[in-house]
Amino acid sequence: MNATPPLKPAQQLALANGVRFPNESADYRRARDALLAEEIELRRHIERVAQQRRELPPGGVLPKDYDFEGEDGPVRFSELFAGKQTLAIYSYMFGPQRKQPCPMCTSLLSAWDGEAEDVAQRIALVVVARSPIARLTAFKKERGWRHLKLYSDVRGDYTRDYVSAQDADVPAFNVFTRRDGSLRHFWSAEMGMATADPGQDPRGAPDLMPLWTILDSTPEGRGSDWYPALNYPAA
Repeated sequence: MNATPPLKPAQQLALANGVRFPNESADYRRARDALLAEEIELRRHIERVAQQRRELPPGGVLPKDYDFEGEDGPVRFSELFAGKQTLAIYSYMFGPQRKQPCPMCTSLLSAWDGEAEDVAQRIALVVVARSPIARLTAFKKERGWRHLKLYSDVRGDYTRDYVSAQDADVPAFNVFTRRDGSLRHFWSAEMGMATADPGQDPRGAPDLMPLWTILDSTPEGRGSDWYPALNYPAA
């Protein structure tokens, strides 16, 4: 096996970048090169974390083959894999007590709907909520989602085991594996209010929302008091 060559210092790569834009000042370029070095280090850290995640020991075996209601009828948890070895489940904040679904979750899923076909080439991806399936499919049609697969956790067994023991209407993202005949939990997004830093949104890492990735690259940033809405006034 060939050894991985040592990484060049991030500052060296940044200075070798060579990008220049019209009328930029020397101060801008110095600051941008320093930022580029930090971005390179961030990329490297993201890859180290992803590698560490991939190397997790086997997670716990599922307690049961949970029942769900899908758009085409009843389905078991094991069937959600759809021939894949990995299954990702997003728990949507759209319980029966809500008049409307969570705007933040909806923004995320609207973005994911466009990626769902690509994701399905590698793993299975489904969305689960506690509302009846008819309510979920009606909203799916209203939003124009074409590719996301929605399921209702009618009994709430899955939700109580992997989302909230109190069956609270909260979001979650869980990944499961099917290996050697066993269904196991692999990883869950565990960052939230308890792990948030002062003055910052309790974001996860990696951040699942493309919206924040775009806004984080702008002068305005994501802000501290703005969140997506289900609808916006006509311009």
